[in-house]
Amino acid sequence: MLLRLKILSIFLLLLLPVYLVFNSSAVQVTGRLLGWPSGTIVYAREQDSTTLDPALAQEEESYKVISNIFEGLVRFKPGTNEIEPCLAETWRVSSDGLVWTFYLRRNVKFHDDTPFNSEAVRFSIERQLSPQSPERATYASFIFGMVDKVQCPDPYTVKFLLKYPYAPFLNNLAMPNAAPIVSPSAASTLGEKFGEYPVGTGPFCFHSWQKNKNIVLRANKDYWGNPPEYGSLVFKVINNSRLRALALKVALVDIIDGITPADARFLQEKNCPVYQTPGLDLGYLGFFTHKKPFDNLAVRRAFSMAIDRSHINSVIFKGACVEANGPLPPGVLGYDPGTRAIPYDPSGAKELLAQSGYSSGMKFTLITYTNTRPYNPAGGEKLAAAIKADLATIGIETEIKAYPWQQYKEALLKSEGDAYLYGWISDNGDPDNFLYTLLSSSQIESGLNTSRYKNSEADQLFIRAQQEPDPGLREQLYKKAEKIIVEEAPWFFLNHSLKFAATSPGLEGFTLNSNGTTQLSRLKKNR
Repeated sequence: MLLRLKILSIFLLLLLPVYLVFNSSAVQVTGRLLGWPSGTIVYAREQDSTTLDPALAQEEESYKVISNIFEGLVRFKPGTNEIEPCLAETWRVSSDGLVWTFYLRRNVKFHDDTPFNSEAVRFSIERQLSPQSPERATYASFIFGMVDKVQCPDPYTVKFLLKYPYAPFLNNLAMPNAAPIVSPSAASTLGEKFGEYPVGTGPFCFHSWQKNKNIVLRANKDYWGNPPEYGSLVFKVINNSRLRALALKVALVDIIDGITPADARFLQEKNCPVYQTPGLDLGYLGFFTHKKPFDNLAVRRAFSMAIDRSHINSVIFKGACVEANGPLPPGVLGYDPGTRAIPYDPSGAKELLAQSGYSSGMKFTLITYTNTRPYNPAGGEKLAAAIKADLATIGIETEIKAYPWQQYKEALLKSEGDAYLYGWISDNGDPDNFLYTLLSSSQIESGLNTSRYKNSEADQLFIRAQQEPDPGLREQLYKKAEKIIVEEAPWFFLNHSLKFAATSPGLEGFTLNSNGTTQLSRLKKNR
């Protein structure tokens, strides 16, 4: 295997210059030959962005660029899910949790010299919530749906009056989509074209965009914070993971992401720094708890005991994921590394099934999707087949039904079959976005609680945590809720994605974030 990888790498390395010259979606020879100045950092990724308008962005490749052009009132600290000031220097929350007051940073300008002030904040929100806003601005209702009014007492103060207390609001304002503040002048003038010619307050200004090739940003020399120490930032598209790795190895690019564990090992051998972090997501096997046989807790636990999570991660996912011990990913408030998921125990699973009246085995239908997902790089059908093989060892016969993604979501809403494979990618990195959104009984009607799970004690904990402003108390509430969920097993917790990135040896200051943003203004290139 190692010899074959080496031969393949040599072949691709020889092919790389030809590919880079003739493939329209790859680096064209080098940035130096393209005329990029020596103070340029090139970031190679698998796909292009779809839009650079924060109001319309819905995927990570757009967030990567947006988070360097635009800023919100607050932001995530690099490499964490903690909140720090950004365009707002400070803020306070009323004792009843209904009024959030932000005090804005002064002497900040947008890239078009429009002044940043409280009216710009209000404009950025209202352009998404007005009746004339595009239907594609889907995240506006999530981020600002709890907001009743936005008030501007003076140019440097913004007040949000909420309909109900909502502690995750601060996390919402740090998101790279919908929450960033846009230039009112540019957004009004450009209209739908704003996503192609974005104007924010961030450390980089938009320069050019060749679709499916590159996006070029220039350093904002008038940035209110510390401006970048290099002149240009280029986001390049190289579709193939191994070609991205080879481009980094031969110094055609400075940063790559979306690489496989095998490519990560290859680059480590070449002395390229490799970074990895769990994603803000979860893959799981869900049980329809309102239907037999999974209305029975013992049956749900038996299924969970029969599936070998470690084998799935190492063999099916090839080490590209992190095993889950509960519903929350590492780094999220309330995540408890001491939580013990239901252990792999086929013998114990057989006993539980026998006690539940299934001593001679049983048959059930598992529905799944046909595509891959960030939390499932192997694809739904391969994962379902692995689970089927595990369950067969304890006498369970599995019928698998697979659907294309959109049809699959329709099947979920209809509760087809008996159990299902699914997952969740967090919007704001807050535990509320996992627990209340997916497991509260109030979310059954919306279709988000696909398992139709109900537990009154857990419901109360979700609501108390949602309204509690103190992070320490919120964490305690979520840990209590987590214990209930693990014990009652509405899901079999499979894994979280594992994100990989690598940089050239001379690059300093890179941080791989789990939330889809990449703040690149702090990079230093030593060559």
